[in-house]
Amino acid sequence: MATTDEGTPTTFIKEVWDAVTPRATLLVVGVLGLMIAFITSYAGAFHAPKPTDIALGVVAPAQTRGQLVTKLDRLNGSPLDPRPVASEAAARRQLADRKIDAALLVDPRGNTDRLLVASGGGASLSQAAEAVVGAAEKAQRRSVRTEDVAPADRGDARSLSSFYLVVGWCVGGYLCAAILAISAGARPANGTRAVIRLGALAVYSIAAGLAGAVVIGPVLGALPGSLFALWGVGALTVFAVGATTLAFQGLLGIIGIGLAILVIVVLGNPSAGGAYPYPLLPPFWRAIGPALPPGAGTWAARSVGYFRGNGLTGSLLVLSAWAVGGAVLTTVLAALHGKNGRNGKNGKDGNGERAGEPEPRPA
Repeated sequence: MATTDEGTPTTFIKEVWDAVTPRATLLVVGVLGLMIAFITSYAGAFHAPKPTDIALGVVAPAQTRGQLVTKLDRLNGSPLDPRPVASEAAARRQLADRKIDAALLVDPRGNTDRLLVASGGGASLSQAAEAVVGAAEKAQRRSVRTEDVAPADRGDARSLSSFYLVVGWCVGGYLCAAILAISAGARPANGTRAVIRLGALAVYSIAAGLAGAVVIGPVLGALPGSLFALWGVGALTVFAVGATTLAFQGLLGIIGIGLAILVIVVLGNPSAGGAYPYPLLPPFWRAIGPALPPGAGTWAARSVGYFRGNGLTGSLLVLSAWAVGGAVLTTVLAALHGKNGRNGKNGKDGNGERAGEPEPRPA
């Protein structure tokens, strides 16, 4: 039988209880839950990609355009979301503005039509559009020739560099926030300390955004586009994720790190539209992706890289909302925590004396 340091006997159950505390047990159970959620989320999003409602512009003679749009809209499984477009020039503008994913240009004088795609927005999406439209054309005894109007860069063959860049920025954001919080307790002692942590996070975000943009662009040549625009997107992404993590930690303590991983990694990464853009994802992931930082960051990085910054507004608003919301919640929670710490749960101040009571007189 084992004994304690004082020499008194103890049981095996007692040893287990001392070695694995209830708090540690709860944390381990939480890690197990995150692992299961991770597997479920990634496998659920990626195991069976299926095109749904690919935004397709249709340029055709006026007398046949409506009939063709209706026919494409009624394809089995609804792989396309066709809409009429007045001209080829208008279709190219909408592709450049990221309002449509592809455009079918019907040739009324022959049997070969053209399909405009933009693989910079996702190679798998362009391939899916080509396959669906090609099959529909073949059923009408027509053929289609594909033209890539915004091709992925030679160093970014699958248009995944933007996604991996944003994943790196997100990892840096929540790890920096976790270190800032854990270094002196999971919850800031007061509002001043919270502001200092947010300031440190802002400085880190600027450095991290620049570092990522330099590596993905000039160093590796894996993503084209403006270095300064990517820097701005990166800094905002890192700060949004970091501020959100600080807010979760201020709300739940150490468990907040797990919540940040759940939102950013478990839910955010597979729904970001990286490996499979939104029209290829199942409904749940397609719905949440644009509203989470990884999805907004990936969309913004691709817009900078391949679409001259077009279509950025929505994604920047999403990232800004997470950044401002996280910063405000972090500051408010810290201020409340500091006030509670001064007053004490039983009406005591920070020194253990009851608030409002006079100090005892010396005898």
